Amino acid sequence: MVKTEDVLNMADGWKEVFERSRVVPPPSQTVRLALDNHITQSHGFQLTLSRLTAAHLPQSQEMSGGEQDVTHQMRVTLFDRNHQHFFGKTWRSPPQRMKNNKIPLNEVLYFHTSLRLPSAVVVLELVSLSPRPDGSQQALGRGFTVLELFTNRPEAQAAYGVRRLNLHHGSPRSLLHPLLKDTVDYGSLLKAIDGAHFDCVIKKHPPLDPAMHLLPENVLVSGNENIPGLAASPTGDALLRPQLLKMLPFTLNRLTISLQPSLEKFESQLLQLINADCYNTKEPGPEGTPRTVVIQERRLHVGVHNGWCFLDKPQVVVLEPLASGSRGRSDSTSKKSTLGKDSSSLSTLPQALGLRSSLELRLTNHHALAIVFQLEYVFSAPIGRETMLSATSAPRVAFLQCLRWGIWCPFQEPADWKGEEIQLVLRGGAEPNPHGVMVYSTEMSAKTQSPAPLSAPGSAQKKDTITFRLSSSLERKASSPKASLRTKQEDVLRHRRSPSSPSRGQKSIPPASPPESPQGPGLSLSQLAATSRYPTISHSSSALPWQQSFPSPLHPSLLASAHQLSHVACSGVSNIAHLEMDLQREGDVSQDEGDQLQELPFTPVHAPVITLGTNVPSSCSVSSRSSLAHLHSAGFPDIVDSAGLAVEVLDTTEPVPFDPEREDSDPLQGDLLVFQFLAFTRTPAAGVGPDWPENIYFTFQFYRFPPVTSQQLKLLTGDKVQQKASVPLPCVLASINRDGTVNSGPLGLQVQFRVDGGFLKPGEKRWFLRYLALHTMHIDIWDSDSLLLIGSTAVELKYMLRQGKSAVQALHEVEVLTTDYVGEDALLTSADVGQRPALSLMTVHTIVRGRLHIRTGNIGCPGDPRRRRAADLMASHSNIITPRKVIGGFRGGSLSSRNILQLNARNAAQAHRLGMDGARYLNEPDSGRRKLNCMAAVHQREGKEEAKVTDRTKEARLARQLYPIKPSDRQSKAEGIANMLSQAITTQHLLYANLGSAEYMEFVLKNPFNVPQTVSIHSDDPELSAITNTEEWRYFKALTKTPTPLEENMFHSEEGAPGPRVYLRPKESIHIPLKYQSFLCDHTMALQGPSFQPTGKGSQVAKKNLSNIVAAKTIKVTFKAEDGKPMAICQVNVEPTPHVVDQTFRLYHPELCFLKKAIRLPPWNDPTVGDPDVKTHISVRCSDPNIICQTRMLAPGEPRDVYLKVPGSPSPNIKMFFVMVFTDKWMAAPSQIWQIYVHFLERVDVSCVTGQRNCQSLVLRGKQAVRKVKCFSSHPQEIEVDPEGVFVLPPGAVQELQLKLQPWRAGSRFLYVSAVDVENRRLVTSWLLCLNVHRPVLSKAFEVCVPVGGGRGSSRKITYTNPYTSRRSFLLRSDHPDLLQFKEEKFQISGGESYTIGLRFAPSQSPGSVEILVYVNNLQEKTEETFCVKVNYS
Repeated sequence: MVKTEDVLNMADGWKEVFERSRVVPPPSQTVRLALDNHITQSHGFQLTLSRLTAAHLPQSQEMSGGEQDVTHQMRVTLFDRNHQHFFGKTWRSPPQRMKNNKIPLNEVLYFHTSLRLPSAVVVLELVSLSPRPDGSQQALGRGFTVLELFTNRPEAQAAYGVRRLNLHHGSPRSLLHPLLKDTVDYGSLLKAIDGAHFDCVIKKHPPLDPAMHLLPENVLVSGNENIPGLAASPTGDALLRPQLLKMLPFTLNRLTISLQPSLEKFESQLLQLINADCYNTKEPGPEGTPRTVVIQERRLHVGVHNGWCFLDKPQVVVLEPLASGSRGRSDSTSKKSTLGKDSSSLSTLPQALGLRSSLELRLTNHHALAIVFQLEYVFSAPIGRETMLSATSAPRVAFLQCLRWGIWCPFQEPADWKGEEIQLVLRGGAEPNPHGVMVYSTEMSAKTQSPAPLSAPGSAQKKDTITFRLSSSLERKASSPKASLRTKQEDVLRHRRSPSSPSRGQKSIPPASPPESPQGPGLSLSQLAATSRYPTISHSSSALPWQQSFPSPLHPSLLASAHQLSHVACSGVSNIAHLEMDLQREGDVSQDEGDQLQELPFTPVHAPVITLGTNVPSSCSVSSRSSLAHLHSAGFPDIVDSAGLAVEVLDTTEPVPFDPEREDSDPLQGDLLVFQFLAFTRTPAAGVGPDWPENIYFTFQFYRFPPVTSQQLKLLTGDKVQQKASVPLPCVLASINRDGTVNSGPLGLQVQFRVDGGFLKPGEKRWFLRYLALHTMHIDIWDSDSLLLIGSTAVELKYMLRQGKSAVQALHEVEVLTTDYVGEDALLTSADVGQRPALSLMTVHTIVRGRLHIRTGNIGCPGDPRRRRAADLMASHSNIITPRKVIGGFRGGSLSSRNILQLNARNAAQAHRLGMDGARYLNEPDSGRRKLNCMAAVHQREGKEEAKVTDRTKEARLARQLYPIKPSDRQSKAEGIANMLSQAITTQHLLYANLGSAEYMEFVLKNPFNVPQTVSIHSDDPELSAITNTEEWRYFKALTKTPTPLEENMFHSEEGAPGPRVYLRPKESIHIPLKYQSFLCDHTMALQGPSFQPTGKGSQVAKKNLSNIVAAKTIKVTFKAEDGKPMAICQVNVEPTPHVVDQTFRLYHPELCFLKKAIRLPPWNDPTVGDPDVKTHISVRCSDPNIICQTRMLAPGEPRDVYLKVPGSPSPNIKMFFVMVFTDKWMAAPSQIWQIYVHFLERVDVSCVTGQRNCQSLVLRGKQAVRKVKCFSSHPQEIEVDPEGVFVLPPGAVQELQLKLQPWRAGSRFLYVSAVDVENRRLVTSWLLCLNVHRPVLSKAFEVCVPVGGGRGSSRKITYTNPYTSRRSFLLRSDHPDLLQFKEEKFQISGGESYTIGLRFAPSQSPGSVEILVYVNNLQEKTEETFCVKVNYS
């Protein structure tokens, strides 16, 4: 045992930091004002003290030393000028001597604060230090100044930048004068020192954010301060770019506290003092008034402290009295003995306090890091006048009091505690402690707490101690590799249950290993004031929390001073472990703002993130011989090369070599990629029949082709072949015509994509080959009847690389997977009736829904040599935009000969077409006359009154109608001339852009004048802008390998200017870097359902089709001279190209509510960075501006989550958007593009019991047209929908649907019901059923042994007696029909008679055990009784 007698000896390093870091809190009114303004988040700041210039400092006769011995020091403190209150901690600079009337400081201070209010300022004081004869120093103030941090603007932005402050006469104490209260400008009331000023810089410091938990708020520190938890920096400034020490998990267990002289005497004396205090503060009552103040609960705060503050909120656990000889539980044996003594022998008095669980702490190896313990009691006292009965029946109030505390530094030398038991002496009395509270102390306890060395046995003075063990969680996990994940999950689930209602009667059976105490919600004082039968709350008692009486609102405590009340408020921030589930059932918990909320059990169901070879229960990429023979005999169309020869078949079990040079030298530069969907193998699943699904369709997207939605495909089954096969054979796919008949064409579905020089952009070939080599194609498989998702799969595309061959093909058999969210099994008890169900942990299961057989092929095609030659002859740097050479010159640009010829030809043609005369306006051209004739004919045909008017009047009136158009001719002429002139200086550039990818270009801008010009850059679209950051410019030049010169700080921007400006010398040419990048696109999508194809076509060819996701546009960048006239124009014609989708997600969520989803990213390592510890800069963007998409900065090596917040839509709408993930700082190109579909459904909550039918009503509302509707469910064997067949839904009508649910599995589950328009195969609406299924109450339990093997099984009998007096009919049901069959599933017996139920158990080929529930239901499927049969296969 490691004994720690004196806390001061073991924590010298911590005590040194703690005494130096004590702070003064800010005014409570200022804190409340910040909260009212919603300023709660703390921000980091950097204050640089440059130098102080003081030509004439005021002289003082008080300085005892000579002027040559005087040094100067700068002191910095935070000040609240509204309340005239100094707060925080005064920082003192090292003493400096004045040289040439200047004091060089060169100090950098850091702090973080949430009080970003104009009243918070920084006070800087200059102090002279002179030596005294006794060796001490005399400090004398020589002036001070005030630095304002925040302005009066409502957004409370800091006044950043370089500041020069005047030094004022006097001391900062003058700020406390009443005349300066509520003064905004101190300069008008304070006298400045002539020639004395102070230079400093204040700015935000975001790198301090990850280290803010190591420092308290409002504390000014320098970079060389000792801050435990922060790694030392070689530059000496550890806060400039803070690096945190690695935190390791540790487990604290077997914790006990011994109070002297004994627990009973200690608490008895404590209650006597409290009740005596109560008696002295109340009106005198009659003799013999009973003591009414009782101990409600014993709590222990455990936290990690670094001398400055707690690294995290201290955990709060409830201690329980232990009998003599009992210790904190460390294994099942110790718990068993403890429970036995607590429950069986009430005469054994408790001798110590113990913790029955373990605590998880995160520590780092630093000698000044300490674990702080604080023992706290919760007392309960009555409110109002008390009587003999008021001690238990009157409303009571709770108050808290700290009794003992202690600290222990585990990493201070010598650290020999590993594996040993640590005993620590607890302290009491009025002395500083990390919690900042008053600690209980008596005269006797104060004597026992005096520090003294350990004496010999017999003479040692007993002290209050805490004993525990601390071990590394990593070592504990490594020492027990055989620990089952299921066992750990069961321990967590068992611990999360309410202690008052354990499941399955396991009230006294402990788990195999102690569960770790999670951080639960903090208890409010009103909840702690519940009346107790004994001074402690028994967490294993049968009293439920809603059966206890809760008191009226909180009244001031009898022992609480103002300082203690602040401690009470802070304790609410901490966490309680043992009452977590009780408080969740209460549902009336008042959470503090700092508590960590736990996620609700409802988790949106989505298709799995598929990666081949991972998360596959039984991956099999090679088909069996029987499956191959069955597919070969089906007669699918063969894949042949361009010469009509058979294609080589690749083995999908062997690696694929990839040589880019061989692909480049391939004479067949075109590729025809073929996907043949051949067959689908059904997998038996719970809740569906053996012939499910009957019809399917696919959705997928290949490369940057448009998304493909296939037509309906029928699963053809050969009954004779299936009966002979021992395993399910593939069901051949056949396309279905619009009339529902099977297509007589070739079997299967064939989709082709042609990729050649006409489709690919120049240089895109290598990106396409890289896509085939590294990517998988995501495929969603749908039930075409119910339009519900069956599952998802992915096919590797690397087997489509030809590598110089004329054609290749490969056969794939991939598993179709889906995810299912299942909650914990719950036992239905009488206490649960009418109460909100307890929250249970959701478990994600991967379910195999079937196997898809796909054949992929790539047929080489000869490319177009003209296109290839044109691509080869393209300029190596096509991103450099050079204006064409022009002839002549004039201000504003010049006209090229080509433009002049075009304009002359156009004008000549117009002059020839128009008859010119000497009138003021042009005569009507032929087109105008035709317009008049057409308008007259229309009016005459419609028979309007204008037809009666003469032709001359009619023409005059029609001419007047056209008259307003004629003045525009002059305007159009002016615009035409302006356009003609602008075209002469316009350079057009064609740009192929992808979603999220940045396209870099450089425009060569030349100054045509003989005088210098300052050119401003204007862009009419924010997606095209000039790159003004030099580092970003350098990055894109290196990325595109552009060998043009780069100039530092070439641009300058002015506030309010439309764009950046650049200076050009006469006749100078420079390169202007431009970047186009778009994150927005169109999200319109087709309705959910299969597509229809013309009869007789069994294949689908996907041709080149430009994506309509990103719209084409024309963007002009104008370069204007100083006079505002354009000098040059760069017109960029953006031609959108489809983008590659790397991953597809389908999320299901209730309608009209926000979807909040986190998608975890894998740890990303940048190969260009040599240091593996340097974290990759990851950023995300969303294509929909109405969706919040962000990621958070975490420690290096830790996984990162992408957080989505999607606004809801009505059912059955589907919202589609893209998420782009960037791994480079300047977001040049997305590393991943995700396509996310969010299906919104109507949510219905259902609570039921297994084996029993439950009815639920749904309402279906008609739309605008008459529809033929049929309803489907995801689990037809568990959900029946009435009406079952097709029914007509009139417009605006309301149709009631009756659901009959009979689930067979307990726990929380999600099922789906859809209403489909059977004529158009479109989804009308869909429902998400959130089932909370309970286990039934068991009547009897049986056990039977069945031999393994042999194929005979076993038969047994159970006797059932009709409890009714009349004759009844009953039904027999089982939750495992594959393992248990009944002799008769329906029987009828008279009242009071018995019936023998015959059971037939199926044989098993492997040993094990399973519990089978037998339900005896009535004709309405209501459960009469439930039997549990445990079958042991041995």
